[in-house]
Amino acid sequence: MKRVSVLHRHFQWRNLTVTALQRPPEIDPTIASIEFISSNPCFSLLGICKTVSSLRKVHALLVVHGLSEDIFCETKLVSLYGSFGHVECARSVFDRIPNPDLYSWKVMIRWYFLNDLYSEIVQFYNTTRLRKCLNEYDNVVFSIVLKACSELREIDEGRKLHCQIVKVGSPDSFVLTGLVDMYAKCREIEDSRHLFDEIPERNVVCWTSMIVGYIQNDCLKEGLLLFNKMREGLVEGNQYTLGSLVTACTKLGALYQGKWFHGYVIKSGFDLNSFLVTSLLDLYSKCGEIRDASSVFYELSTIDLVSWTAMIVGYAQRGHPKEALKLFTEKRWKFLLPNTITTSSVLSACAQTGYLTMGRSVHGLGIKLGLKDATFENALIDMYAKCHMIGDAWCVFETVSDKDVIAWNSIISGYSQNGYTYEALELFHRMRLESVSPDAVTLVSVLSACASVGGYRAGISFHGYCMKAGLLSGSVYVGTALLNFYAKCGDAQCARLMFDEMGEKNSITWSAMIGCYGIQGDCSRSLELFGDMLKEKLEPNEVIFTTILSACSHSGMLGEGSRYFNTMCKVYNIVPSMKHYACMVDLLARAGRLEEALDFIEKIPIQPDVSLLGAFLHGCRLHSRLDLGEVVVRRMLELHPDKACYYVLMSNLYASEGRWGDANQVMELMKQRGLAKLPGWSQVEMETGDDFSPLVVASHS
Repeated sequence: MKRVSVLHRHFQWRNLTVTALQRPPEIDPTIASIEFISSNPCFSLLGICKTVSSLRKVHALLVVHGLSEDIFCETKLVSLYGSFGHVECARSVFDRIPNPDLYSWKVMIRWYFLNDLYSEIVQFYNTTRLRKCLNEYDNVVFSIVLKACSELREIDEGRKLHCQIVKVGSPDSFVLTGLVDMYAKCREIEDSRHLFDEIPERNVVCWTSMIVGYIQNDCLKEGLLLFNKMREGLVEGNQYTLGSLVTACTKLGALYQGKWFHGYVIKSGFDLNSFLVTSLLDLYSKCGEIRDASSVFYELSTIDLVSWTAMIVGYAQRGHPKEALKLFTEKRWKFLLPNTITTSSVLSACAQTGYLTMGRSVHGLGIKLGLKDATFENALIDMYAKCHMIGDAWCVFETVSDKDVIAWNSIISGYSQNGYTYEALELFHRMRLESVSPDAVTLVSVLSACASVGGYRAGISFHGYCMKAGLLSGSVYVGTALLNFYAKCGDAQCARLMFDEMGEKNSITWSAMIGCYGIQGDCSRSLELFGDMLKEKLEPNEVIFTTILSACSHSGMLGEGSRYFNTMCKVYNIVPSMKHYACMVDLLARAGRLEEALDFIEKIPIQPDVSLLGAFLHGCRLHSRLDLGEVVVRRMLELHPDKACYYVLMSNLYASEGRWGDANQVMELMKQRGLAKLPGWSQVEMETGDDFSPLVVASHS
């Protein structure tokens, strides 16, 4: 009855309207238009629609009674359908308007914009009828279409729109700022700066757009310099200006400049929004100042999902996985529901710590929250693989519907790192069959697999593929992996050719080449290469010193080894690891200075392991000092009676002296205690047709 009453009033309203329109206007046209619209019963009827279902019923009723052909009513229908998220229905109603006015066009384009339908915005703007309505300047339409061109990176459409803006009149600073942003996002940074310089009155939005444009185009220093000019113009930045500048400092590794901006934020009294907080946390985390990042986080008055996730990411990426897991599991954050980035970072932390139980829990949480995107799935594969659950990693991989190159890299790397070398190579072959193009990460994984088993022929094939695909010129990691492959296969000549041909070299590259010479006993060339590295202003790390000490050990260069060990500790302040100590013990033991080596072992601040004792016992056998070796091994057996490796060391020591009865007695004692040593094995690559198959020779030792 209510709808009938409203319709009855509509017929009366329409008759009165016809009579009223025949009279000369006596009031202001704008006021008359407002009264005309507000008195329309169709608007009252449409105003009671709270759901799309009720809107469709009212729409049908209006169509049946022929009341939907009024342009105001049709435009209202377009707006309501858009507000309920039914943009296609809104467009269908709009297309039935015979002569839409500019307001109707703006309503339709607005709903495209609010639903991020940028392609539809550009197509809609190019409609001939809309162009006819834009005979004069319209700020709203031009701004929306410029935003669409920016998001789509449509430089051609953006240039056309620029011409249209110039044609219809002088644009204001708001639209000019949109043009600056459009050209910057389309990577036409010079055109963007040219437009920026033409804007007579630049507000903070305009300055920020140009600064962000520079930073997004990796013109970081130009962005920082522009901020100085902005301050000279007495324009104060906002949170987005400062957040972008902090991001520039992060990319440059300019920690002190970043701290200056942080101080500027505090001094100026800015509220820390999510963007600025994330930028600061990212700065401190990536610059290695994780304590400062933690201080920023815990000093926040309110912590939301963005800042919480940013702190977890910082912990996980900077080698503090336990802190990441602790932050994730703290009860005070239980009101925050993690997103894909949060869970992926937590899974990374689980992978680093080998915390399988937590990883499984996060997997279950992800299923409960409906997280099914590629980032989460790839993090799951990596977590299970690094927790040595390669079967579970494979199950997750098989459930991925759209396997991209990252998913393939995760599973190939997982198999390779867990010792399933040949399965990793087979997966690479399957990846190619499924038309997924390998990238640099893929080749690093398969080359590492080839290096671990001495797969020389397969590695050479991958070398050829790298050259064909152009991966050598663009990635230092692929070049280093190839160098390492040749080094481990004993081909020092090819390894050196790879090294010399590489334009960019990192510390791992230098370490691999130095180690290649060291393994082959060419210590002089290792040390010569180390000197060349220092000339390149590269600071050696603990891995490179391990390589140098090992090379000295293999060559019996005790004096040089001792000098480099002291340099490592005193000049570069590197804390020695077990590998460094083992190299020094090996140097002393090989030189026959066994008492000095034993004294060195007793003074080191960490518990000796089997590698260090093995080096000492090797020297004892070389110099027939069974007495010293027996003392050390017995001491380790007292400390670690459940470790089979020490029984084997003692048995081998007795056997080297021909004391077979004592050797067998030690092995029998090991068996009585239920201990066993994994058998050693060697691999040889053989010609077996087209397949790359291993021959495994196992020798129990």
